[in-house]
Amino acid sequence: MGNREDLLAGARRCLEEKGWARTTVRDISAAAGVSMAAIGYHFGSREALLNAALVEAMREWGEEIGAAMAAVDSSGAAPAERFEALWEQLIASIGEHRTLWLANLEAMVQAEHSPELRDQLVAGQREGRRGMAAHLVGGDEADIPEREVRTVGSVHLALLLGVMAQWLNDPEHSPTGAEVLAGLRTLASQFGAPGA
Repeated sequence: MGNREDLLAGARRCLEEKGWARTTVRDISAAAGVSMAAIGYHFGSREALLNAALVEAMREWGEEIGAAMAAVDSSGAAPAERFEALWEQLIASIGEHRTLWLANLEAMVQAEHSPELRDQLVAGQREGRRGMAAHLVGGDEADIPEREVRTVGSVHLALLLGVMAQWLNDPEHSPTGAEVLAGLRTLASQFGAPGA
């Protein structure tokens, strides 16, 4: 790997081990085996490097989840069973990538003071909403109507972030895939048909 790739790998390790706020330039330099000056040369700042490392890590996570969703879709199960299986995969992934999710939450707080980071997080959320909507309603992401993205995709992302927050704080009492599905069914039954 070159210095740039080493820095990204080192920054990712630091994000997962120390978190966003506690990672220093010196930490990244040591983890990457590259001089501190290389951070400025390749990325301009510690923050820009951490942004890039986090975006890369979340993109990899998204690809992993996309593969899991494709496997669930090809199972031939009923829609409710596929939804529950998807949620079991998502919850398991939160556990497997706990430190990445914590770093993501820290980045959301830091984004209040970094327009560049906010833009990157917003782009990731938009991509995630579209992908989730495409998976849940079926079809190619490019063909999903904006209404589906803003309803189905947004609600599913909200569920994911909420379950993730519960799992990070209290994994023993956070909902399972079956409980997410049961909760949605109960909520839906309370509202009836549109206009009711």
